[in-house]
Amino acid sequence: MRRRIFVLSSFIAVSAVLAACGGSGSPTETATPVTQAPTTTVAEVVYPLTGLPVDDDAAAERPAMAVKIDNHPKARPQYGINQADIIFEENVEKLTRFAAVFHSEGSDPVGPIRSGRMQDINLLGSMNRPLFVWSGGNAKVSAAIQDSDLVDLSWTVANKDGGFTRDDERTAPHNLIAETTKLWTLAPSGSKPPAQQFVYRGVSDANASTSKDTDGVKISMDGVKVHWIWDSASKEFQRLSDDKPHMDSEDVQLAVPNVVVLETEYTNNYSPTAKSVGSGKAYVFTNGVMYEGKWTRDDRLKPFTLTDSAGAPIKLTPGQTFVEVARAGKTAIVAPGIDPETVKYP
Repeated sequence: MRRRIFVLSSFIAVSAVLAACGGSGSPTETATPVTQAPTTTVAEVVYPLTGLPVDDDAAAERPAMAVKIDNHPKARPQYGINQADIIFEENVEKLTRFAAVFHSEGSDPVGPIRSGRMQDINLLGSMNRPLFVWSGGNAKVSAAIQDSDLVDLSWTVANKDGGFTRDDERTAPHNLIAETTKLWTLAPSGSKPPAQQFVYRGVSDANASTSKDTDGVKISMDGVKVHWIWDSASKEFQRLSDDKPHMDSEDVQLAVPNVVVLETEYTNNYSPTAKSVGSGKAYVFTNGVMYEGKWTRDDRLKPFTLTDSAGAPIKLTPGQTFVEVARAGKTAIVAPGIDPETVKYP
């Protein structure tokens, strides 16, 4: 059942004593008390990973599902990238990989699915024990993930019941897919939905004074040049990979209302590993503007806190969010009216 919060106003009784209209000595008359009808304010119930109104109570109560999606050129176009609530793009070995988090929507099929990384454990910790869908990994990474609070739904664990199969139109290892509908049935008893990850704007909230107009951003990820372009018609940022539109399996360009760039320190722990606990520079692109600020996170179980140059929380637009887990100094802003071709990838 959809959970709602009710705030009831108190009854206000108003009494007035009116003077009689007759002559001297006429008795006074007391008006009948007027009681104001109670008003009820209902807090809108929203999905925690998008801030959009709940339209499916069962979906709102299920756990988050993080799927490791291949971003090798041979893996494109991917299944489900436009249905995920939040997508993290991580640097891996001379390439990037997506951790696509599904909650309000699913995708049948989803993928191509690839291996997990050490950095996934911290990066996804705030999702409240999410289902983790992956193809496997080396012995040390696999042991660490299996010992973590991520719910292991790897190919070896969920192959039969999770809808895992090989896409005959693709070549291995870029062809492993599954179905979120089947994978959600494997959630452990007592699984809970994720906590809200970001602060969202209300319908009447204007852009903060710390924002700047923008046409987008260019980011140098490992092995991939990423360009997000603001589209005023759709009110979304559209993605280009290596200067070509990034399309999904339905031939729809990947586009989101929010792009968050977290500049992080990467270490090498068998593979590039982003340090996602601590603090660093952040850029937030939303509603046609850009905020330059800071991300902080003192515990892997807590969401990232995003603050602007004045120290105030940055509010995102309700809807999907793409998070670039970038290296420091790899972000270039595209200012309004500037030819993007003149803005070099850092």
